[in-house]
Amino acid sequence: MEIKQVEFVKSSTNLKQCPTADKPEFAFIGRSNVGKSSLINLLCNRNKLAKISTRPGKTQLLNHFLVNEAWYLVDLPGYGYAKVSKGQRKIFKGMMLNYLEGRRTLLCTFVLIDSRLSPQQVDLDFIQWMGEKGLPFALVFTKTDKLGKNQVQSNIALFRKTLIKDWEELPPIFLTSAFKKEGRDELLAYIGEVFSALND
Repeated sequence: MEIKQVEFVKSSTNLKQCPTADKPEFAFIGRSNVGKSSLINLLCNRNKLAKISTRPGKTQLLNHFLVNEAWYLVDLPGYGYAKVSKGQRKIFKGMMLNYLEGRRTLLCTFVLIDSRLSPQQVDLDFIQWMGEKGLPFALVFTKTDKLGKNQVQSNIALFRKTLIKDWEELPPIFLTSAFKKEGRDELLAYIGEVFSALND
């Protein structure tokens, strides 16, 4: 998969406001401040496509980007900690869950995990929910440049071990570093595979 063209389409506050569901979609979600915007910019080879902020909870809408005039990349609000009110968090949660459950053209959701951390309950709970709903997803470990290779592998192994207690088969797993530009080719190849399978 080669990204030749990316165009911002719109931001939506709910599922009904999203663009017409006439193209495949790939969504990106994760805990606040997990590096989602940096990863999206890396994938699309743009510096400022998705806005990067040091303040958690910056993304507060469903953001659709049209890629190669063929599919949508969707930037979803982060879950977990964010400097917003409980009422706002409830609204964000409802927005995300309605989109994830109700968007019929959503082919895969990439769940971003901070590779520097031990398994976080908020991530495990979200992954469990995705599994219970039967929604296709992949795990993307971010910021792998922030730790030594052995520590990153150890953290990911612990995450796998934690998941395997409840899962017969683990979802696809990718390692990325926006800083070192690692993992881009693997993610795009997977998107290409899923996209191609749709037309087989």
